[in-house]
Amino acid sequence: MTKFTLLAGLGFLLTLQIVNSAKLACYITNWSQYRPGNGKFTPDNVDPFLCTHVIYSLATINSVNEITNTEWNDDIMFKSLNALKTINPTLKTMLSVGGLTNGISPFIQMVSTPENRKAFVRSAMLYLRAHGFDGLELDWEYPGQNGSPPDDKQRFTELIKDLRKAIEQEAYDTKNPPLILSAKVASVKSTIERGYEIPEISKLMDFITVLSYDYHGHWDPVTGHNSPLFKSNLDSGNALELNVNASVTHWLKGGAIPARLFIVLPTWGRTFTLSSSETGLGAPASGPADAGPYTRDAGYWSYYEICSMVSNANVEWIDDQKVPYIVKGKAWVGYENFESYTAKVEWLNSLGLGGVSVYSIDLDDFSGRFCSQGSYPLVNHLRNSLGFGPKPTSPPRPTTTANPSTSFCVGKPDGLYPNPADETTYFHCFRENTYLQHCQPGLVFVDDCKCCDWP
Repeated sequence: MTKFTLLAGLGFLLTLQIVNSAKLACYITNWSQYRPGNGKFTPDNVDPFLCTHVIYSLATINSVNEITNTEWNDDIMFKSLNALKTINPTLKTMLSVGGLTNGISPFIQMVSTPENRKAFVRSAMLYLRAHGFDGLELDWEYPGQNGSPPDDKQRFTELIKDLRKAIEQEAYDTKNPPLILSAKVASVKSTIERGYEIPEISKLMDFITVLSYDYHGHWDPVTGHNSPLFKSNLDSGNALELNVNASVTHWLKGGAIPARLFIVLPTWGRTFTLSSSETGLGAPASGPADAGPYTRDAGYWSYYEICSMVSNANVEWIDDQKVPYIVKGKAWVGYENFESYTAKVEWLNSLGLGGVSVYSIDLDDFSGRFCSQGSYPLVNHLRNSLGFGPKPTSPPRPTTTANPSTSFCVGKPDGLYPNPADETTYFHCFRENTYLQHCQPGLVFVDDCKCCDWP
């Protein structure tokens, strides 16, 4: 039986309600709306029961250090995404903020002074609440490099401290559930060491997502896998660090809290053009293969572009790294399939990691039109591997639970309490404020363990 334990405290409120490996955060991108035909994806394509969190990518930071849209119709898509919470009240939505402005990360200017950080933090609180989001992801790639000075390592920590303080105060003042705070972070050892004060930020974040992909790609002179779990027998020198296990090991040795550390499972693969008769791992290559017909960007193919080729191509398994690759003519692509997802889940469970982020669900076969495996085949397989129960086959009945009394938590210590009126919900007391929280569908709150469990 899988049990879903609930945590609070540690100096701030943790809003992630499931703290085993069954946390599943799924990205959607606001540029996927421009793909042609059956590749077009909008929030209307999101299955509200697929993931525990949906992260909308991407907003940015303007010249006055405030969050701003990047697409003309972001406001419309925000509304469409957040409306899914009327179908699944346990779904959490987050906004990813970052990207580049004139080729430079806007975080560099924003963190440069306390006043700039204050403006950003204030705008973040207002912007997220105005659009109905439950949290914020910081997508800075990366502090301490790409034009970012060395002192930005410490400034990034100060930004996170400012955000955590503001989140706690905003929750106290408004009696809203506290906003979730996360960040995308680097996977390569040298970049990690330049960019992050790991123990400090780990204590302040709800979760941290290691960008566990792009270890190899068409920029390399030989073929290599996009997201290998372990090193290969061909690796030496710095290449020994270019795998998921090495990245996570460095974060954990640096002081990261395992239960707050996520890895990314990509739904796409990196492509190469072979330049000799060799076709294996480490074969000579000369740039990317041709762009896919839907993603239309040389260097990668989506899972739904790859799966349609599998029956007419050579599919190989790299046993050292627990990942597959495919060869079709002169095209070589290292990608993810059911077996590699299962291997990564078994590995992250062995380390007690907090969960998985999928980048991105618009590159899975979301419609089920391409792979003959149903809709979202990769992510649904991932759900099963993580131990999720069956999804509802129809929208749940509207809740009839009355709003809890605002005085329920007055005089009570911080913690979790059963709701006598509805066993599928519970009260979260924080600084004598009352928050009504929901268990995952099919679960009930059990006071003995302060957790949601099967009835």
